[in-house]
Amino acid sequence: MLSRITQFAAALLLAASMTPAAQAQDFPNRPIRMVIAFPPGGPTDFVGRLLADRLKDLLPQPVLIENKAGANGAIGADFVAKAEPDGHTLFLSTVGAIAITPHMRTDLPYDTLRDFAPVTQVVRNTTLLVVRADHPAKSAKDLAALAKEKPGTIPFASTGVGATTHLAMELYQSAAGIKFVHVPYRGAAPALTDLLGGQVQAFFADATVLMPHIKGGRIKALGAASNQRNPLLPDVPTFAEQGYPDTDSGNWYGLLAPAKTPPTVIARLNAAFVAAINDPVVKDKLIQSGAVPVANTPAEFGKVLKDELARWGKVVREKGIKEP
Repeated sequence: MLSRITQFAAALLLAASMTPAAQAQDFPNRPIRMVIAFPPGGPTDFVGRLLADRLKDLLPQPVLIENKAGANGAIGADFVAKAEPDGHTLFLSTVGAIAITPHMRTDLPYDTLRDFAPVTQVVRNTTLLVVRADHPAKSAKDLAALAKEKPGTIPFASTGVGATTHLAMELYQSAAGIKFVHVPYRGAAPALTDLLGGQVQAFFADATVLMPHIKGGRIKALGAASNQRNPLLPDVPTFAEQGYPDTDSGNWYGLLAPAKTPPTVIARLNAAFVAAINDPVVKDKLIQSGAVPVANTPAEFGKVLKDELARWGKVVREKGIKEP
């Protein structure tokens, strides 16, 4: 019995004495879970599965997708924040759960800067203003003119209160001095269905969601609420180009690990994911979906997190937006 106790104690001491470099060499020693806070089949899920498929050749363990939807991404975020900080549980998040929701809830069980370690920003998504193909407006300025003629009457869809699509509409209204009727939906699919059906007249959404319908001629883009035009839609001007500054509402996806994950493990993850994002086949698929690949360093992504938290916090406070 004494021998077994001695062996167990020695094993504990050995584990405790492992240097970060040794931990990194041993990482990953089991499958990696990449949590996505949305149901399967959406744009975030598409990006996650595309990367996971490429990573099987870049890491000695598979990357498995785990969908944990609900509460505007807070359920998935909280799960990862409380996970073991060993690099085997990651969070592929949109801007909402980590930079917008924290300003809308006082009971949030996690803190973005305290509870997460940035790994890399994965993609930027152009936020597009769209209407049906037969709508008379041909630009954001045209739609604003129509809204001025009949203030507070044009139904405008979003993917939910506090979503980037909602905040994009709020910024557009302020910049143009207009007022729409906000119609929040539970996600992009039902909002797009009602736009096509004529129940609502306008909608902001990620290019990745809208591109198939734009290419199919069912809807048209009036402007990009982002700091640059989308490569697939070079003829669609930004809102700033149309005279509406301070309306950048571009969404993005980023990869995070639990805080206190060893820096060497973060570096290993960053190298693998950056290689996957920059793989020519993966990169082309991302671009063709409407996304813009990023693949930056943990420090660069950390600065993005701080800047986005500050920016969206200001918008949420100024517009008085609260979670329903």
